[in-house]
Amino acid sequence: MLNITGEALIGAASVRGTGEAFRAFSPVSGEDLQPEFHTVGLAEIASAATLAQAAFDSYRETDKDSRARFLETIAEQILELGDELIQRAMAESGLPRARLEGERGRTVGQLKLFAETLREGSWLDARLDTALPERAIPRPDIRMRMIALGPVAVFGASNFPLAFSVAGGDTASALAAGCPVVVKAHPAHPGTSELVGRAIQKAVALCGLHEGVFSLLTGIGNGLGADLVRHPAIQAVGFTGSRQGGLALMAIAAARPQPIPVYAEMSSINPVFLLPQALASRGEVIASGFAASLTLGVGQFCTNPGLILGIKGKDFERFAEQAAQALAAAQPGTMLTPGISAAYQRGVDGLARHPKVKTLKQRAAATASCQAAPALFITEASDFLAEHALSDEVFGPSSLLVACKDVAEMRQVAEKLEGQLTATLQMDDADTEMALGLLPVLERKVGRILVNGFPTGVEVSTAMVHGGPFPATSDSKSTSVGTAAIFRFLRPVSYQNMSQALLPAALKDGNPLQIWRRKDGQLGRA
Repeated sequence: MLNITGEALIGAASVRGTGEAFRAFSPVSGEDLQPEFHTVGLAEIASAATLAQAAFDSYRETDKDSRARFLETIAEQILELGDELIQRAMAESGLPRARLEGERGRTVGQLKLFAETLREGSWLDARLDTALPERAIPRPDIRMRMIALGPVAVFGASNFPLAFSVAGGDTASALAAGCPVVVKAHPAHPGTSELVGRAIQKAVALCGLHEGVFSLLTGIGNGLGADLVRHPAIQAVGFTGSRQGGLALMAIAAARPQPIPVYAEMSSINPVFLLPQALASRGEVIASGFAASLTLGVGQFCTNPGLILGIKGKDFERFAEQAAQALAAAQPGTMLTPGISAAYQRGVDGLARHPKVKTLKQRAAATASCQAAPALFITEASDFLAEHALSDEVFGPSSLLVACKDVAEMRQVAEKLEGQLTATLQMDDADTEMALGLLPVLERKVGRILVNGFPTGVEVSTAMVHGGPFPATSDSKSTSVGTAAIFRFLRPVSYQNMSQALLPAALKDGNPLQIWRRKDGQLGRA
């Protein structure tokens, strides 16, 4: 039996906070769960951040194989937790076993993928420009590599207690980059967080690393996160959550004497464009797939299809009817927390009361505190364009159909949209010309464009982009999923006329690491 103690993890130590007490809450049973946790204070925050700073120089210079082995050891220790991890996550989140087992697999898989990335070495972006002393204006020997930014504060996400939390993508990519990590555990799943945190803590010890490479802070309230971001040792922030929370952290980070980057994933309604030929030929299939995507995980995905655009006519009307019918068969589900459930109900009630919106499907509010039922609404494109509030995210299984009079108005709606994580084109070959007209707009608006699929389900791979222009994320140049996520926590350093004895291994003559490098503009292993 694994022992959840309710303690924070400060380096190698277990520490009980001295602040406000709290417990995890079961959204299924409506009961508090044991044990009691406590909010850490400024002393514990400072201790964790200072330890991370002390660990930074030695950890960032660990060789790529040792660091890769560390990530693999974390994965092994998470698996060693066994079924008790899944049971605790189920109790704290209300998510089903299959979902959480898949999420654990994703967490372990992305740690292993970053280990492979480290060994491959191209993330170092090593560049060598050899000296040209005979040139009219001599060129010095200049070499460049990427190095870690420094200690990173990671905020656990409410909707992914494993894959976007303590050992999730932000932590994995930061550790891969060579950055110590201080995680603020999400208060909705503190027991799950402690179990995973202890697995990382054990991996740090097994790999002989400085204890400050990882710490886990527990607590409720906004003060803990704000104080962590303000600490001068913290050099970057990874966050997945609400726009309000992300903007608050961005403001704190920008107001520091030394501002730091915040990589926040915040808000997205993920428009789906139903192009005419696809809608005519397979509208019912698209409607079924849309309903399944919308209700997956009770709609608690940042990639939920919250906006559907089509051109007015019988095919779009038929799609609306079929989508409403498909959603009618979906049962209410348990949302993660009472707060998320209440916010969802406020969102759908607001749409239902809006004078320019027609309700296609909405059940009465569920009696259980965390229950939510799917909802579907429709509005005219002209009204959507006139009412900015209609583009607000409703986090949960709710979507708004937008009826456009023609493709020009569809493009006009696309132009009005804020930055998004995804956009989807449901299209057949005959829709290609229309799709080509939309693509330039979508490329400016989103981080990932899909064809004939649905945005829920984000593959962890080398080519994945899980990001997008503001407010989808705070930095449109980055991704929080996939191996490119490592670059959020790296920066370039050049070395000019430096002796071989002083150069890092990645830049030495003879390429001792045998990595791909760009030498005098040519990519190879020279």
